[in-house]
Amino acid sequence: MSLVLWNARTPTTVKGTMVTEGARRTGSQAVERALGLLRSFEVGPPARSLSELAQLTGLTPATAHRLLRALCCAELLAHDPLTERYGLGVALVPLGSRAADALGISAVRPLLESLAATSGESVNLGVRDGGEVLVLLCVPSAQSLRFDQGAGRRVPAYASAMGKVLLAFDPDPNEAVRAVPKLTKLTGSTITSRSVLSRVLEETRDRGWAINDEEREPSVRTVAVPVRTADGWAVAAVAVQGPSSRMTDDQIRELLPSLQATATGVSTRLSALRSWGPDRTAADQPG
Repeated sequence: MSLVLWNARTPTTVKGTMVTEGARRTGSQAVERALGLLRSFEVGPPARSLSELAQLTGLTPATAHRLLRALCCAELLAHDPLTERYGLGVALVPLGSRAADALGISAVRPLLESLAATSGESVNLGVRDGGEVLVLLCVPSAQSLRFDQGAGRRVPAYASAMGKVLLAFDPDPNEAVRAVPKLTKLTGSTITSRSVLSRVLEETRDRGWAINDEEREPSVRTVAVPVRTADGWAVAAVAVQGPSSRMTDDQIRELLPSLQATATGVSTRLSALRSWGPDRTAADQPG
């Protein structure tokens, strides 16, 4: 029996990395460009050539090379002289580990691992960043036929179960919908109307969970619930996803209690993620 493994699509551009060569020069321009090079490794292959990095970030090869040398000297990136390719450096290992601990990511992993074991499907933790969902943590299913969406990937919020719950539990869902970029059709089931999306978000708020019914990837279904703070707004979301053949309506109903319990457990350990949540005032708090 051959192994079949789905992976989320790798975006062709990396959010926040494109820097226009002719942009107005400021004292922070070099820093912004260097960060763009560094963040280009959030997704895609682990090693890239100079020309690939220059094209991805919009820099000239000369500018990219100068900044890459500085990043390598700081061991934030590493250069392989044999392949002439660049990859992440050893200095990022302790930084990444400390960031995961500070944000509570390390503390919630066991909760997601338990849910993945009981559900038999892949489990994700994500936060909304504008019109996208950033995957912070992924626990893959043990089954050979599965859908994986690795940490660091960004997916459109309107075509994501996690995105829908994060939009639905925004203080101003209507404004959040208006701010979402163009609703591009990704599959035959993708929501491409803002009025339809608003109606779906209202249903999501009423029932407390969202579903992605093959709206981004054919033959893949996802169910997600919000991770809420004490004031009721969502700062993150937990999702279970898998092949449509296994993620039936009955299976989703059976998963919901465990999924909601996991989200409650996560909320107690992710207080540092409050900064990812929407701006809130006392008048905005849900009733």
